[in-house]
Formats: sequence, C-alpha cells, structure tokens
Amino acid sequence: MNFGYVLKRAWEIIWKFKVLWIFGILAGCGQAGSSGGSNSGYRFSAQDTYLGPQIQNFFNRLGPLGLGTLIVIGVLVILVLVVLAILFATVGRIGLIRGTVKAEQGAEHLTFSELWRDGLAYFWRVFGLNLLIGLIIFFAFVILFILGIILTVGTIGIFLVCLIPLLCLLVPVMWFVYIIIEQANIALVVENLSITDAIRRGWQVFIENIGNMIVMGLILTVGVGLIGGAIIGLPLLAVAAPAAAGIATGVTENIRDGLILSGVFFVIYLPFLLVFSGILRAYTATGWALTYLRLTAKPSAPMAETPLPPQPPEAPAPPEPPQTPEVPTEPNE
Repeated sequence: MNFGYVLKRAWEIIWKFKVLWIFGILAGCGQAGSSGGSNSGYRFSAQDTYLGPQIQNFFNRLGPLGLGTLIVIGVLVILVLVVLAILFATVGRIGLIRGTVKAEQGAEHLTFSELWRDGLAYFWRVFGLNLLIGLIIFFAFVILFILGIILTVGTIGIFLVCLIPLLCLLVPVMWFVYIIIEQANIALVVENLSITDAIRRGWQVFIENIGNMIVMGLILTVGVGLIGGAIIGLPLLAVAAPAAAGIATGVTENIRDGLILSGVFFVIYLPFLLVFSGILRAYTATGWALTYLRLTAKPSAPMAETPLPPQPPEAPAPPEPPQTPEVPTEPNE
C-alpha cells in the first residue's frame, strides 16, 4: 500500500471539506469530558483551604432534604452530559467515515446536515458495537484481575514477578485491539453491516493486512496522534504556570490569583485547542478510513480478460458472374 498517498489524500480531504473539523471536535467529546473532570477536581482541592468554611456552612443550611435534592440534580446533570458526550462522539466518528467515503466517490460539497443525518442513521449499530467490545474488554480485565489475585496468593507472591512482562505484553495487545475496533467501525459504516458482521470483517481486514495495519497504526497513533497531541497540548503548560506558581508560594491570595489567571488563559486558548484537536482527529480518522478503502478495494479485471462485444455476422460474398467461353478464331488463309 502507498502510505504516502494515503497521508497526502487524507490532508487534501480535510482541507477541502473543513466541515470534517467539526465532526473531529464532536468525535473527541468523550476524551475531553474525562480530562476536564480531572482538572476540575484538582482546582477544587487547591481551593479547599480557602473555600472550606463557606462550603461547609452552605451544606449545613441546606438540610437533609435540600442536600438530597442537590445530589439528585447533580446525578441527572452528569447523566445528561454523559449521554450528550456519547451522542456527539458516535455521530462525529460516523460523520468522519461517511465524509471520507463521499469525498472518495467524487463529492464536491459536504454539509453538516447530511453528515449528521448519516451519523444518526448508523448511530445505534456503532454505539452497540463499541459498547459490546467495551463490555468484553471490561469483563476480560475483571477475570484477569481475579485470576491474578488467586495466583498471587497461591504462589506466595511469586506471580507478581511474572506479572511485569505480562503487563508489558498487554500494551501492544491493546494497541492491536484498538486497530481492530477502528476497522470494525469503518466496515460497519462503509459496507452497512450488522454488529457481529462488522466485528468479523474488521478482524478479517486486520489479519489479511497485518503488516500494512501495523505500519499505518504506528504512523497515525504515534507519529500523528501522540506527537501532534503533544504539540497541541504544549501551550497548556504556559496556561497552568500562574496556578503552579501560586501553589508553590503556599499563600492563599497567590493561589487564588494564580488560579484565576490560569482560568482566563485557558478560556482564551480553549477555542484554538478545540479546533486543533478537531483537525488532528479528523486527519487520523480520515487516514484510517482511506486505509480500509484501499485495502478492501477490488482490483479491476485485466484487459485481456474483458469479453469483446459480439460482432455482427459477415454478409456472404456475391456470386461471381458466369464466364462465357472464348470462341477460337480461324487463321486467315
């Protein structure tokens, strides 16, 4: 496979159809939500010494009924955010695949509404596929965890020494699983398959083209994903610098001012972060979709094997006119 062509073509598609950037942003909603939750928890712990008495008095004034109502509202808000994150992430992933397919089919324009409709049409199958695979991985880890505890107790801790190489082996295994999941999602959308057929098709494409998949996986996940993500996230160090400096002093006022300043910087950088992350995710998803399309494309038949059109029968040649016999002439005397 021509990897250079795939990478170049992926960039041409996302640059021509910039609506794919929006679906790249939507596809990253799940990861953004998880990272945002960890940051908010850190800010609360940093301000705990300053806002602790005020928060404690507020909860004391609420009473049991008010506190229960607040907990229910908080749980409902979290559930709504989770549902929206799943919806946006799934529709975003489908929109990127459908946009790539339509671009390869010669589309000149892609609109948000048509890609959104395509995303809703495939939503439940793509959601079910990823939910099923996620549950399988979860229960596999639970079983391995239980077996690890049993073996550790049974071998008096010797199994823990053997666990280190097994954990190292788990990294490439999960990476291969990630590639298979990508191919299964693309197969479901491109070939309009069911969930089980899409999983089988993703596995088949991965096994039959394992060399190409490994090379493209290294390019898209390490070369593009990790390095590109590190470059995009580098300005966040400058954003967090005022908060870190304030916490380092240990003075309440400095901590408060540093957190406020970092919050302002983060709000300013947030639009750029979303756009750059959307472009990066759109490029990666388009690269995977193009890889699938090229590896599963049926080769055209050779020219020699192309049947020729039927030729009309040749008309019979007209009969030749009968020749008159020559009369011999007598010589003159």
